[in-house]
Parts: sequence; structure tokens; C-alpha cells
Amino acid sequence: MRGKLIVFEGTDGSGKGTQARMMAQRLRDEQVAFREIDFPRYGNPFAEPARLYLAGALGDHPGDVSAYAASTLFAVDRYASYKEDWGKDYEAGKVILANRYTTSNAVHQASKLPEAERAAFVAWLFDLEYGRLELPAPDLVIYLDVPTDLSEGMLRRREAATGTAADIHERDDAYLRRCRACARDIAAAQGWRQIECARRGKVRSVEDIHEEAWAMVKALLSHGMSGV
Repeated sequence: MRGKLIVFEGTDGSGKGTQARMMAQRLRDEQVAFREIDFPRYGNPFAEPARLYLAGALGDHPGDVSAYAASTLFAVDRYASYKEDWGKDYEAGKVILANRYTTSNAVHQASKLPEAERAAFVAWLFDLEYGRLELPAPDLVIYLDVPTDLSEGMLRRREAATGTAADIHERDDAYLRRCRACARDIAAAQGWRQIECARRGKVRSVEDIHEEAWAMVKALLSHGMSGV
């Protein structure tokens, strides 16, 4: 019996990593068998092409590498991760909790294209990874929507706190704004579950967002999964 694939998605600075960690702890507390995955897998050789792209080795701006070419770089890492890491657990029935997945390419790469070409790109992307590469499609995508001015503030605070340098996506404010607009359209078209992470100009508490996400996950797992 195959497991369930749950993905946290959103633009840079939306809090995906925080919510994925909180959900992992909730699943432990509920005694649900699960695995965590995170993309790109920095430090793994199969993720090196994606890392080089984000570091600017192929161009200083996101648009220097086409949506199709950039997506292929990330797809290599996902395919390898499934084959060498989490595929057996998924096939054995475990829940897989992902911080970013194929859906990240939809969010970030489609925004490079004219609006009229985006649907065709998303169809190509999902056919490549879920069809031709035979990776599992998500059972639930939770899209965290944060207004770009707020997510940018979160990004800059994270950079200052950790001392990490922004990648070519994160340092391009105009690109981040296009990504958010594009992501909202894709989320609606693909039936992703969307969480509005800000109210009245302020980001909601991580606990409040988590409880909304947990209600979505619990509903999914209640269908044929034990431990919830």
C-alpha cells in the first residue's frame, strides 16, 4: 500500500520550513509513521546542478536560465532522492512530509514565462516528473500565501540571523512578486489547499497557521490511515 505525500509549498520567506518541522512533531505526537524530505538536498551530488543555478553559476538573474532548463536541474535531484532514499518508505505505506517538491518549480519557474504559456509549462512539468520519471504526485499540497512585502521582511531577518547569503531568487524582489502572483493562480487551478498567512497586514502566529494546516492533514490521513 502506498503512503501519502504531503507537501508544504510557498514563495521564499513564507515559512515552509517552520511549518514542515511543526507538522513533523505533530505526526510524532500522533504516532503516525512518516519520513521528512526537503529539496534541494544540499550536499548531495545529485543536487549540485540546482545549487549552482541558485548560486548564480549559470547567470546572475533567474531569467538567465529558462523555466524548462532550471526545472530539469531540480528534477534530477528529486528523481535520485526517490530512488536512493524515500521511495521504499513511500511504497511501504509511510506518510512522506515534504518541504518543497515538484510544485516549487511550478511556483518559481512558471513566473518566468508569459501568462499565456504558464499552463502548458505546468502540464509539461507534471508530466515530466509524475509521468515520465514516475515520481509520486502529492496527495495534499498546502500552499502558504504571504504578501510579498511581508515575506521579504522574513527573508531579510533570516539572512541576518543566520549569516546566509540570498540566492538569485531571494535577492530579486520583482521576481518574488511575480512568483506570488503566479503561485496563487496555479494553486487555484491545481486544487492546492491555500492558507492565508497574514491578516490585517501582519503575519499570523506559526501556531495558528499550524493548526489550520493540521486540520487539512488530519482530514487526509483519516481516510485509510491509522494513528490519527
